[in-house]
Order: sequence, then structure tokens, then C-alpha cells
Amino acid sequence: MQFSVYQQSDIGGRKLNQDRMGYLYTREALLLVLADGMGGHLRGEVAATIALQSIARRFKAQAAPYVRKPERFLEEALQQAHADILHYTREHAMPDSPRTTIVACLVQHNSAVWAHCGDSRLYWLRRGQVLGRTRDHSHIEYLIAKGQADASERATHPDRNKLYNCLGASAPPKVELSRQASLQPGDILLLCSDGLWSVLPDTEIAHRLSAATIVQAVPELIAMATAIAGSRGDNTTALAIQWQGAGTSADAGDPSIVSTQTVPEGEVASRIDAPAAAAAGPDDPFDEDDIEKAIAEIRDAIEKSSQILK
Repeated sequence: MQFSVYQQSDIGGRKLNQDRMGYLYTREALLLVLADGMGGHLRGEVAATIALQSIARRFKAQAAPYVRKPERFLEEALQQAHADILHYTREHAMPDSPRTTIVACLVQHNSAVWAHCGDSRLYWLRRGQVLGRTRDHSHIEYLIAKGQADASERATHPDRNKLYNCLGASAPPKVELSRQASLQPGDILLLCSDGLWSVLPDTEIAHRLSAATIVQAVPELIAMATAIAGSRGDNTTALAIQWQGAGTSADAGDPSIVSTQTVPEGEVASRIDAPAAAAAGPDDPFDEDDIEKAIAEIRDAIEKSSQILK
């Protein structure tokens, strides 16, 4: 497989970045994940970090070198991430569990399938057109689906930020799965947090991604979103790939292109952007002192930024 990839996150007007993202790949499979810790609940960044760690562990265990049942993998991976967040909550006697939205995409054999809970989005684009997009698990989207609100109200409706599905809540998450998407060379998959899509319309996102490479377009989109949002802006995070195809040879002249043929047989390459101070999930190589130090650092950051995060 061959693809270009670029990821970036901006803290925006907050004092704490609760977004997490990353990607992992073997010779025959690629996993993209983005999580947005929910600021209305304590330690959302911990939930986002645990979710990425949990899903990454499952991919490393099952991608040999590809995942046999992609839809089942995504369903079970997100449910396990939810369980790991609740495990962390119990282990640390927290009064309420941290929560996060999540979107994950598995690419293999020239096809992609994705899953999400909440309002972290995935866009599938081809030649400037949006072929597919996740539907936010928000009250406004529910009202639109029921015909009780107009699509034009998405950016202004008072319930646009009210979510009914996430990881870490008392009720199990309802994982929404896409159909298999057949990719063509040049197709773009964009995962992003609401700090991006809530500020920029889909038309602008599609235009920017079609007018430049993802290495140029993603920073432009994040800069534009943070500039428009200003000092009260949310964390803004995006992870994008441009598909080159399966079974192709890498272009040595383009450093942004990844060829999975460089990965040794039986191994997994990864890049997970999650600060070490966030917290570990079950079975991670952190001892109790490391975890308690991380919790203290997170608690201090949250106390300093609590008024902004509400």
C-alpha cells in the first residue's frame, strides 16, 4: 500500500488540548484514529488517550498482516476502549468517568470502513466532492433526521453541541459503522474534531483539500479554523491521508508518501500523538507512581482551565 499522510493539532483558545490522534500500519492494513476528549467531563484527555491506546493494542494483535473482519474489529475495538475507560475510572475511584468522542478508519485491500461515536468526523473525498461523511450523534442531527429542524441550523442551533453517544458514559456506546468504501488513487480520508468542522463548512474543507496536497491543505484548514474561532476556539485536530493505491512502489522523491512495503513482515509501524502525561490504560508499561504523577499534572491543568472548558 502507498499513501500520503499528515496530522496536526492546535490547542486553540484552551489551556489544555484534549484531542488525540494517530495511525498504525502493517504491510497490508492501515488504521486511522482520532479522539476528542469531552471537556464537560473531568479528564476528557485521559479518556481520549486510553481510547487510542486500547484500539492500537487491538490492531497490533489482529492485523497479521491485515484484519480478517474489519467491521467486527472496529465494533469490538471501540467497545473495548469504552470498557478500558470504565476500568480506569474504577481503579482510581473517580466520581464520574472521563468521556471522549471517537472516529476510526481501517483501510486494506483498496477499501475503507469506518466507525464513530459522537461528533468527531470522517470525510471521504474524491476530486473535490464529498462522497461520504459521518453523521454526528448530536441532538441537532437527530432533529434534522426527524424533520424537526432544518439542515441550515447545524451551525446555530442551541442543541448543536449536545451529544447522545460517546465512550466512557454509563450506558454502552452505540458504534455506527459505515459500508465498505472502494478507494481510488487520489481519494482523501479526513478525520477531524469539531474544532475544525464546526467552524468551516464542508464546501470549504472539500475545496482546500482538492486545491493542494494534504501536507499543505491540513495546516491551512487548521490555521483558518483557529483564526475564525479566535480566543474562545476549541482544540482543532485533523488527520488525513491521500490514497495512492495497493501494490504500488514508493516515489523516492516525495517524502510525504508512505509505502507499507518498508514495514518488516509481522511488525506494525505507528505514530500516535498523545502526551506522555495523559495517563495509561490497563496493561500499559506505567507503574503507579507514573500514573499518579500524570493524574496530578492533568488535575492541575484542568483546575487552571476549568472555566474555559465548561
